[in-house]
Amino acid sequence: MRNLTMMTDLYQLTMMDGYFLEGKAHDIAVFDVFFRQKDTINYAVFAGLDQAIDYIKNLHFSSDDISYLSSLNVFHKEFLDYLKEFRFTGEMYSVQEGDIVYPQEPIVIIKAPLIEAQLIETALLNIISHQTLIATKSARIVSAAQGKSVVEFGLRRAQGPDAGIYGARAAIIGGCNGTSNVLTGQMFDIPVKGTHAHSWVMSFNSELDAFRAFAKVYPDTCLLLVDTYDTIQGIKNAITVFNELKAQGHKPVGIRLDSGDLAYLSKVARKMLDDAGFTDAVVMASGDIDEYLLQSLNAQGAKIDMYGVGTKLITSEDTPSLGGVYKLSAIERDGKLQPRMKISDSIIKVTNPGFKTLYRLYDKRGMAVADLIALYGEEIPKPLVLTHETERWKTTTLSDYDIRPMHHKIFDGGECVYNKPALSQIVEFATAEKAKFWDEYKRIDNPQIYKVNISDGLYELKQTILKEHKSRK
Repeated sequence: MRNLTMMTDLYQLTMMDGYFLEGKAHDIAVFDVFFRQKDTINYAVFAGLDQAIDYIKNLHFSSDDISYLSSLNVFHKEFLDYLKEFRFTGEMYSVQEGDIVYPQEPIVIIKAPLIEAQLIETALLNIISHQTLIATKSARIVSAAQGKSVVEFGLRRAQGPDAGIYGARAAIIGGCNGTSNVLTGQMFDIPVKGTHAHSWVMSFNSELDAFRAFAKVYPDTCLLLVDTYDTIQGIKNAITVFNELKAQGHKPVGIRLDSGDLAYLSKVARKMLDDAGFTDAVVMASGDIDEYLLQSLNAQGAKIDMYGVGTKLITSEDTPSLGGVYKLSAIERDGKLQPRMKISDSIIKVTNPGFKTLYRLYDKRGMAVADLIALYGEEIPKPLVLTHETERWKTTTLSDYDIRPMHHKIFDGGECVYNKPALSQIVEFATAEKAKFWDEYKRIDNPQIYKVNISDGLYELKQTILKEHKSRK
């Protein structure tokens, strides 16, 4: 388990030093982790909790860390002495990995001494925002694949080793069923998949020689990359080798297309393979694939059975950041938590104050109908009237619904009290939960807006704070 305690921004440490000297270090604070609206993200798949837990468990400053901080000549000696015994002693609440989440929802809540809660902002946002972003991109791609297998192929294009390792893990949570990344497969018991590269073909005197050699080495898992020189001829050479394998009692897997007009070539390949008697052979496609290209391929009737998706998945090329934020929502004063709220001319930057929780509401068919952000401990009535926060004439009444509290307590008194599920369990949960959302909410273009409301108690609290702020002007 790596010690990432020093993976923070300098201003976190300078604020901590200030809190310490001002006697505020042990004031209890509440911070919310959430993300803001993005045009290209209509929902997100939460990921990264596993690594966030490990990070918090291992929070401590080594003697080398203290020496380095001292060498900066920024921090007071008393503060540096305090850091020698630093540990996380607070509470953490979070939704489950694999949960569908929406903008402004508190997906993680930290309740801890202010000095501790301040430190962990940077690392939590780094870990959670990245993995949630990749899991979300994966979910969109898998959805657009319409039931076809999707394998994550992005390691070589990822922005560094951690992005490749944990991005692949997040892609599995989003719905991919395998990865080319061997280390991720080893670490998280994920199926690893792959074929061969063009270099294999180019290292032999001919494409046919290369295919025969590969089939000799892997007679029962033979999937051949056919576009090194001429794709149509490559398919013919693959069929020649497949016939030889068949005569030896082996069953070839199929072919991979990595360039060219994938819709046209897949249809040609399918016909050629079928005509040769290899109706079970798969046609795999790879190369700069994302959900938008998949929509186009579907519309053109492409005959592709599985996809290898790399660059545009592992980098979330069209949306390179989630827009995750970490905002103070309450602070202890005179032994009581007092709400705090960021006020802005931009509605999207106005935060929800107080110590809160998150609920998901389902109809009697088990389909998700709305999420509700409420104050911690607030009673949720039946029937429940959901009212749009800014357009108050928009209301929905839910008379008969099931409710699921989405937050789980992860840390209590600095101790982890959450039993981390295996990745296979996370995937199973993510798949089941995604199925509880109507397709209209999940479509790529112009999705139906899913209802995310705040409770009456939270609305009244916000209005009170806004009025008090206005009166102080």
